[in-house]
Amino acid sequence: MKSDRLLSILLLLQTRGRVPAPELADRLEVSVRTIYRDVEALSAAGVPVYAERGRHGGIELLPGFRTDVTGLTADESRALFILAAQGAHAALGLDAALGSALRKVMAALPAPHRPAAEVTSRRILVDATRWKSGPQQAVDLDVLQDAVFSDRRLRLRYRHSGQREPRTYTVDPYGLVAKAGVWYLVADRRGLPRLFRADRIRSARPLDEPVRRRPGVELADAWEVLRRQVEERENAVEVTVRVRRDRLDLFQRLVAAQLTALPDDPGAGEWATARLAYPNLRAVRQLLGLSDQVEVVDPPEARAELLAAVRSVAAMYEGSGPGTDS
Repeated sequence: MKSDRLLSILLLLQTRGRVPAPELADRLEVSVRTIYRDVEALSAAGVPVYAERGRHGGIELLPGFRTDVTGLTADESRALFILAAQGAHAALGLDAALGSALRKVMAALPAPHRPAAEVTSRRILVDATRWKSGPQQAVDLDVLQDAVFSDRRLRLRYRHSGQREPRTYTVDPYGLVAKAGVWYLVADRRGLPRLFRADRIRSARPLDEPVRRRPGVELADAWEVLRRQVEERENAVEVTVRVRRDRLDLFQRLVAAQLTALPDDPGAGEWATARLAYPNLRAVRQLLGLSDQVEVVDPPEARAELLAAVRSVAAMYEGSGPGTDS
């Protein structure tokens, strides 16, 4: 473990330059005292590393020192070749760069690890796109990338779900996130975190103004806040349903994002009970796709919403013909 830690310190310093001891300790999950002992060990091994104390101090390698050691273990080598959906790289225009990078990594790997890494790339495939997600609208991420990497504010024209006309926003971007095959722009608007689906952005224009991010907030921090807001909506409608047991597999695939409690013991009775959460009553209409295989038990408002939807559909089809106004 110590040898891995020493190598990690060496590679971090080589990549980052001067790094404060507390930051190294936090990243490697050890104490600051341990970091200073490791620095002494590196120095004793001939690595030109030194520590400078004080407010602006840190640990640093002497200028010009480099090492070609990759330090990759067999598991680390395999992990590099298990890559998320290739569509993500294509959307960012990085497919060619990805292939080139992997070839370079393969050449740099210790010879004993190369066969395992090559086999892994052929035997493991990660596709982050959900089943039956439908065709995705083409997304041009070039302008968004430019703004993100150049740290500039963005002027967006954005169409919200359920609205016909787009609205105009000035935002401060943190970065781009690919979630289950869908790209999102994470940005602040008026100092508050917001999430914008890239396929609903009708136009984007970088401004000459520098980005105004909240101090100390990184992309991962802003994304975590927004993700929780989506998954833990305060006003979610809690729905209890019963499901025919022979349709449980289909049910769980279709409502996976809404499930808050899995169906009960599959060994008893024709029906199983489960609980779901929806952002609003109208969203409960999703269950109509399962016909009489699922029944809403509670709350009464959700049952009434489904009944109203069924009556509306029945009234439409009871007309005299296609396009007939009732």
